[in-house]
Amino acid sequence: MNFDLSDMRAFVAVADLGSFRAAAQTLHISQPALSRRVEKLEQAMGFRLFERTTRKVELSAIGRSFVPKARHVLSELENALLGMTDMSDRLRGQVTVACVPSSVPHLLAGAVEAFQRKFPRIRVRLIDETATEILLAVVRSEADFGVSYWGAQEPDLEFQGLVQEPFVLACLPGHPLARKRRVKWAELAQHDCVTLPPGTGNRMLIDQALSTVAYPPRWTCEARHVPALLSLIEAGVGVGAVPRFAIRGGQGATLASVRLVEPEVTRTIGVIKRRARPLMPAAQAFHDLLVAAHRASSAQARPLP
Repeated sequence: MNFDLSDMRAFVAVADLGSFRAAAQTLHISQPALSRRVEKLEQAMGFRLFERTTRKVELSAIGRSFVPKARHVLSELENALLGMTDMSDRLRGQVTVACVPSSVPHLLAGAVEAFQRKFPRIRVRLIDETATEILLAVVRSEADFGVSYWGAQEPDLEFQGLVQEPFVLACLPGHPLARKRRVKWAELAQHDCVTLPPGTGNRMLIDQALSTVAYPPRWTCEARHVPALLSLIEAGVGVGAVPRFAIRGGQGATLASVRLVEPEVTRTIGVIKRRARPLMPAAQAFHDLLVAAHRASSAQARPLP
């Protein structure tokens, strides 16, 4: 048969993403070049793999049965190459991970450094986004897997918890609450508080936990993303509850963090993958390094049992 592995990779990418344009972007080739690869594979096999319309692309019946076989062939090849240490400096490709921004310095950075030392030609692409966007990226196969705190409730996804991260009070070092060892949520009712909008993942966790608090915080300002929220706190607009990983500690820190209690609110950071769809070997190798690297964060977050 007159086709090569790049043609098969093109087919799998279109099958996963349901779009020639998205697949071309993922593979870093032009859309016409991608179409030629798929057509070459179809001609070599003697049947159509996709049913094309002006609005969408769908797998044909034969295409649906061929997808797992094609994915298995590519997986076996990549697995063989990854196992050959003398070829690791020549192996190319890309691993894409969608992640919450605060996970980058505390979980992902160490794994990226270790992975690129072992496989220097494999590029790691991080999509730092909100929890909702991370779910969408994983479901749409725009990312190999995600690192987030939201996804355990999704039936089509698998969630593997890594660390528990508490919410803490962020405030200026000179604020009266900064001198306390712990602050009750009810005490925030006496101060201006900045927060994330209702419906966002972090805000939902907080609202659920505070449903029985008699005097909840008085929210006076909202920002969509945690970095913007921290900027408001640094400007003296108010105090706010943020994930602990989001606050930079040590020398150069501009904000104080204080433990929030009654209740203690935590979120579980973990890996999100599509259920019943194994990761490609390069992504699996990075996943394994990431799981090992999370132990380095144990000084800042309590590992799950």
